[in-house]
Amino acid sequence: MGFQNIIFEFVLIYAGAAFFATIFLYLKQPVILAYIGLGIVAGPGGLGLVTEPDHIEKISHVGVILLLYLLGINLQPNRLYHLFSKTAVVTLLTSIVFLVVFALAALAFGFSITESIIIGAALMFSSTIISLKLIPTTALHHRHTGELMTSVLLMQDVIAIMLIVILSGGEGDADAVASVIVMLFVKLIVLTIVAFGFIKYIVNNLFIRFDTIQEYTFLLALGWGLLGAGTAQVIGLSYEMGAFIAGVAFASSPVSQSIAEHLKPLRDFFLILFFFSIGAQFNFLVTQHVLFAGIVISLLVMIIKPIVFRLGFKLIGEGKDFSTELGVRLGQGSEFSLLVAYSAFASGLIDVHASYLIQMVVIMTFVLSTYWVVYRYRTPISSTDKNRMD
Repeated sequence: MGFQNIIFEFVLIYAGAAFFATIFLYLKQPVILAYIGLGIVAGPGGLGLVTEPDHIEKISHVGVILLLYLLGINLQPNRLYHLFSKTAVVTLLTSIVFLVVFALAALAFGFSITESIIIGAALMFSSTIISLKLIPTTALHHRHTGELMTSVLLMQDVIAIMLIVILSGGEGDADAVASVIVMLFVKLIVLTIVAFGFIKYIVNNLFIRFDTIQEYTFLLALGWGLLGAGTAQVIGLSYEMGAFIAGVAFASSPVSQSIAEHLKPLRDFFLILFFFSIGAQFNFLVTQHVLFAGIVISLLVMIIKPIVFRLGFKLIGEGKDFSTELGVRLGQGSEFSLLVAYSAFASGLIDVHASYLIQMVVIMTFVLSTYWVVYRYRTPISSTDKNRMD
């Protein structure tokens, strides 16, 4: 991949995104869908202007990292502990229900038992980026919504990582699986302790010493978030988990909120790439073999997830309307679904059609869920003043 080709792709993506976003805003449509639409048009399944979207997706992952980092900055540690203890039951129970329902649906369309279980497992998870990108952070109501969603999504991330590790390792015995799970939690605890110590004894002192130099404080905050993400990935966790832990640790810093505001434009820059890459990976020609199954299961996801999440949140004492909103906001597939599909396909556990089915359901639910949330609830990207709130 040459330098000139990367420049061309960036020109295409950002100029094209501006053009598509303008049209979508005039039509009062969500701008996220403009970026996905551009990816579909310009990607390999469309005009072929971008033939290898994988490297764009990898670069765009910085946006997801910054999204989780900024969410962590807005959560105090004691509050986070309370949320995790509150939502653990909801996350586990809903995951089991989703696994069973979507596996049975896949089985009904002729997939094998193993493939159906993996399809069900892949579709257990909700999208971190869609759910949290559409949450306003200013109002108290939406801050509580974001906190509960974040705790559920992060617990889902832990489950997803365990699943991916198991799938990538093939068929291990029970002791090996148990060892993987125990080590995962040990790594989480150690990383959290190290992050808080690093903030307390090093990072905060550097901010105090050089707080008048804005360029340096911005660089230090950005470097810290990316360091947390990279460290987590190296030790076998995920970029998202590391970024979130780095953010929660940084939340105790007196300058955390002002720094967070400066990082938002950089986050949005990379998220445009992410949504473009999602669209660019969609190919109508290769998904036509599972088109009907994909449409039916996508609709099933959109119906079942909001209902089950609504019941789950009511179980822990949340109000009816609030639980309904949370269910709708979490009613889609996940980025981790794509990773589960890739790991299972690489291990020979599912065939190409099962992998395409998972990809199709994820992308379709991304689009449908975005429409549903944007037109029903307040979001930062609404095309109407009534529902727009950052």
